[in-house]
This record gives sequence, structure tokens and C-alpha cells, in this order.
Amino acid sequence: MRIAVIGAGGVGAPFGSALARAGMDVWFVVRGAHLEAMRRDGLYINGARGNFHLNPVQATDDPSQIGKVDFVLSTVKLWDVENSGSVIKPLIDGHTGVVTLQNGIDAPERLGRIIGDDPIIGGVAIVNAAISSPGHINQMGEYQSLTFGELNGSMEGRVQGLKDACDAAGVDARVSPNIIKDLWEKFVFLVSVSTLTAASRQRLEFIRSDPDARATLIRLLNEVTAVGQAAGVPLSDDLPQTRLAMIDGQGGNSISSMAIDLLRGNRLELPWLASKAVELGRQYEVQMPALQALVGVLRPFEMGSPTLPDL
Repeated sequence: MRIAVIGAGGVGAPFGSALARAGMDVWFVVRGAHLEAMRRDGLYINGARGNFHLNPVQATDDPSQIGKVDFVLSTVKLWDVENSGSVIKPLIDGHTGVVTLQNGIDAPERLGRIIGDDPIIGGVAIVNAAISSPGHINQMGEYQSLTFGELNGSMEGRVQGLKDACDAAGVDARVSPNIIKDLWEKFVFLVSVSTLTAASRQRLEFIRSDPDARATLIRLLNEVTAVGQAAGVPLSDDLPQTRLAMIDGQGGNSISSMAIDLLRGNRLELPWLASKAVELGRQYEVQMPALQALVGVLRPFEMGSPTLPDL
């Protein structure tokens, strides 16, 4: 099976390397210092799930070198979804599946406008990892999984082929009959945790243990669930409680990618996460005071570290 992974960060690197180690023909499309390091030294993945080194690595910044593939795993940041369409086009033909593994809820729709809807397979990646230095990935949590599904709910055909490949690679994978619901269930969790860890610049242990931070987390989980329900997504009333139980079961050292980006002075995915939820709240007339307040706190950092005012 031939697989192209667009991006080799905290999502693309762990899953792509697992598939490569299982014997799949995996190519990473990356650029800059990360590409140079991978070509020179391979790809190192270290952390909670153990350490391993993938070498050699098939990596390029020119997708035309790869040819057609069976699957594309699109793992770029949300602001790059539309731009990634030009990278993906040379890789696909009539049978290729393109799995959108971005955070947020609208990547399938946005990418579909660029490459067409037929290749799109919605996906949800659960993993806590990030680039620590070029060619090196740090995994901060043990649990990781993939959920993916055709937008029409089909459980057969190419999605089953990808499930078989994941099984062979030891990747915990599930084919979903309602991937939109799965995207929203992650969205509820992700918006709440990413917004609060970023605004506080704290890891999960603080968010869970501080009584005021925990109360805010619960408010956020309830607000985002309510807006999803108002949008017609069949989210259960107990979703905030089940997401909170999942958060309590995670390692306290975990921190969201948005918080990492903020601490590094990088651009934030805020417009497609918390700001998107607030926008939907206005559309469906759902009050979201806690989330709206934190969006206001984070917005100055949306494009990276802002210039501070003269004091």
C-alpha cells in the first residue's frame, strides 16, 4: 500500500512512521529544516510510548516525485488546509482516499472545495505529540488512535482497506458510520482543553486540579456541546461528563498544541477552533460567555507573539 503523509509533525509523524515500520510504502511531504534533518538522520520519535528511530525515511517537498498513492493522510495545520490542495492533487486518482486529520470540524468541506468531494475521508486523530527539534518528535501521552469514515457513512471499500493497514501497523483504528459526529465529539474536547491550556499557559494537571480552572473547563465543555446540538449534530447530553472523565484519565503532563504554539510565539489555530465555536454560537443563538471571554484573551496572539505596547 502506498501512503503519502502531508506533514510530519505531532500527528503525521507518529502514524506515518508506524505504517512505514509495518512495511507500507510511506512518503512524508515536508519542508525546511525538518525535511533536511529527516533526510540526513531519519525520524526520531521519543516519549511516553517508547523511543524508536525510522531510518531511512522517504521524505520530499515535491509531491510529483511520489506519484499516485492509495491514501493521503493530510495532517497540516488548519490554516494550511486550502494550500495543501495543490500538494495533494498530483498524488490522487480515481481511487485515492484523502483522510483529513486536522483539528476542528470543517477541514473535509474546505479541502473538498479544492480537490473535489469524492476523495475525502473524514478523520479524527487522538495523539499528544509535537516537534521538539528538526527530525525529532516528542510524545507526551501514551494513548493514540485514528477514527475515519466516508462522509456518506459507508463502512466498506477503501476505508476497510485503510483499517486493515492500520491493524497491521498496530495502530488503534476504527471505521465510523458517522464521522461528522466523531469530529464534533473531539471538537468539544479540543476546543475546551486547547483554549484553557493556552490562555493559562499551563499543563493539564493544573487545569484539572485548580478548582476555578476546573469549573471553567466544565463550562466550556457544556457550551461547545450545546452549540453542536443546536447545529443538529446528535451529541448526547452526557458528552461533557464523558469528555471530563477522559481528561481526568490523561497524563497530567499533557498540554495542547495550541498552548505549545502560543508559548513558542507561533500562529494559533484559534479561528478554526474556539473562534469557530463562538461564531456558531452566534449563528444558533447559543450563549457562550466563558469561551467568548477566553477567545478575547487569546486573539492578540492569533498570528504569533504580538508587539507589546510601549509602557
